Formats: sequence, structure tokens, C-alpha cells
Amino acid sequence: MYYTNELSFLKDVFKKTNLSVYEINGQEFANSFVNLIIDDFFNNDTYLKDVIKKTKPRTLYKIIDIYDRCYRLLVLPETPTHTVLCVGPFLSSPISQDKLLYICENNNISPQKQRFLNEYYISLPILPAESHLLTMLNTFCERIWDTPSFSVEEIEQKYSLVDFPISKTMQDNDSDILVNIKALERRYAYENEIIRAVSLGIPNSEARFSNVFTNEFFEKRVADPLKNAKNYCIIMNTLLRKSAEKGGVHPFHLDQISSDFAGKIESLSNLSEIPPLMNNMFTSYCKLVRKNSLKKYSLVVQKTILIIDSDLSAELSTSCLASKLNVSLGYLSNVFKKETGKTLSEYIRQKRINYAKHLMNTTNLQIQTIALHCGIMDLQYFSKIFKRQTGKTPTEYKQLIKNK
Repeated sequence: MYYTNELSFLKDVFKKTNLSVYEINGQEFANSFVNLIIDDFFNNDTYLKDVIKKTKPRTLYKIIDIYDRCYRLLVLPETPTHTVLCVGPFLSSPISQDKLLYICENNNISPQKQRFLNEYYISLPILPAESHLLTMLNTFCERIWDTPSFSVEEIEQKYSLVDFPISKTMQDNDSDILVNIKALERRYAYENEIIRAVSLGIPNSEARFSNVFTNEFFEKRVADPLKNAKNYCIIMNTLLRKSAEKGGVHPFHLDQISSDFAGKIESLSNLSEIPPLMNNMFTSYCKLVRKNSLKKYSLVVQKTILIIDSDLSAELSTSCLASKLNVSLGYLSNVFKKETGKTLSEYIRQKRINYAKHLMNTTNLQIQTIALHCGIMDLQYFSKIFKRQTGKTPTEYKQLIKNK
């Protein structure tokens, strides 16, 4: 297509601003697309599907459905099959509480489901008519149709003439409500157990919860299943981080792992990737608590460990650490050995060699550079303590990694 670059740029911009954009090819794809953006509180509405069927070339469709969701549709030229670009859903303005009640009443949505609908609306981007994103879409149309003027068709879905009084929604089956309450209680109970397991760093607790994180476990807050699951991952990442902090892990360690998982959540593209990631999050936070919990140590030892862990390439002599903490060298040495079972020198040496092994496993850095990253300037001394700790010289260890 002669406009491939322009289309790719447009889609990238929309996605970065949380605005959904789809290329709909053929009727089968249209059916699956519509199923993706509707949920049970939308009463399986097929209005958008019908509009997609009737789209004509060189026309920009501005659509508002009965749920106040907005879309933009246009037929892409020079494609093998009838391909429609769909932008949305989005809102032209925030949904007020009065408007929400009006929409629910006119669409026979029960009061029990209003909260879910409200949360769905909160997840949608808001684009007023003068939005630069909509201006960009208009410019894209001008470019691909090679004309500053083109047909614009505004379509607003009308409410059904059938009366849906709000009182009718109050006749929901009591047993359904009880089932929903029990499911909610069960999910919250699981969450509380998971949070407790992380805060305590309970050994082998990972196996116990390995089958919990399925797609059914996630609370359905928005219509898009992937967005719904990603939102829940973000929530759980926050909860697990706070649980690990409660378990005694310092924010220095937590910020690193939390940021790493935030990036992984953002890059998720398929529902099948969600459960393994959730398991990985849970396992990682549990291990972090077991490895880095500082609860059992006095404040001076906690600070000492954090200074060491924060920069292994720095000057970490006992005298330097004592000076930073404003305590005597003898006091620091004694209290550290008493609480950790290791001398400061032993602890620092072990940390540096473990970090060196990590760098050898994850990078192609030269041995001398790795030694510098570990705060050891003398390569001969580095090789000596590395072999004492691992049984192999750095060169032998790197070769072992290559042969795997």
C-alpha cells in the first residue's frame, strides 16, 4: 500500500495514547472484533457490526452508540479484501453519574452492574471534537484519498422504543447475586492468602498458588479481555510490592523488580501470556522477601546492607562504612558479625562474587571490566577470590557458560 508508513505511524500514535485501533478484514474478523469490545452488560449489541458491513469507500464515519461510545470508521483503499480501520471506542466527554443512570435505565442494565459499567467508562480515553488525535485522523484521510474534502457520515444509534423501566432490573434472581458474592469473597480470600504468603516469604508457597492465576481469576472490569487482565496485573504488582515491603524488603530492591514487571505488563500482547507472568511475579516477590528481608536486623545493620547492595563497585571497606554510618569501626564489625553470622569482609566478598557470576551469565563483558563493576581493581586478586568461592577461575567459569 502506498500509505503503509502513514498508517503505521497513525496506529503507533493512537496506541501510545491508549486509543484502540483495529484493522477489520472480512466478516469473520468483524464478528470476533465486536465480541471483543462488548460485554454482558452491553446486551450483545451488534449495532457496530451492522455499520461495518455497510461502510463505503472514501467516507469517514463518525459513530455514537447508545452507550455514548464514539468510533471512527473508514475503508482503507487498495487492500486485497474489504478492510475497515476502526478507531475507538472513546468518549467525547466524561460520563456523569446522571448520564450513567440514564444509560443504564435505557439499556436495561441492572444496578448491580452499574459499577462495572462506570469502571469501563473510566478506562476509555476522552477525545473532544477538537482533539489533535482526531485532527490527525482527518489529515490521514486527506492524504490517502488525495483530497482535502471527503464525505463524512455521522451516525447516532437510537434507543429502542421498547420501554426498559429501572424497576425491572430489580427483579434479578437472588441466587445469582449470592453466587456473585461468593465468587467475590473467594477471589478476595485468595488475594489475601497470596499477599500474606509474599509478606512472610513462605517457602514453597509458589507451588500452592500456581494454579490460581488463570484467566477466570481476573475480575472483569472492562470489556477488552486483554486490557482487563493487564489492569489486574498492574494492581497485583502494586499489592505484591507493598506486601514484600511489609515483609521487610527495602524500597531500593522493590523499585527495581516492580519497574521490571511494569515493563513486562505493558508489553503483553496475548491473554495466554498473563497467567505465567502472574506466577512469575508471585514467585519473584516471595524469593525477594526470603533473600532481602531486613526485618530481623537492627537499624545500623539494615543501613550497612543497603549501602553495600546499592553499589558494589564503591569503596566498601569497614572503616569507610563506619564513617558513613557515624559509628565506630569496632562496633560495626561486632554487631554485623553477631546479626548476620558473617564478617563484613566475608559478606561483601560473597556479594561481589555473586554479582560477578550474574554479569558473566547475562553479559559479554570482559573479565577485567566485570571485576571493576564489582569494585575490585586488581584482576589477579579478583581471580583468586573468585576461584576460592566457586572452585573455578573466571575464565573457566565463562567457558562453562559458553558450553551450556
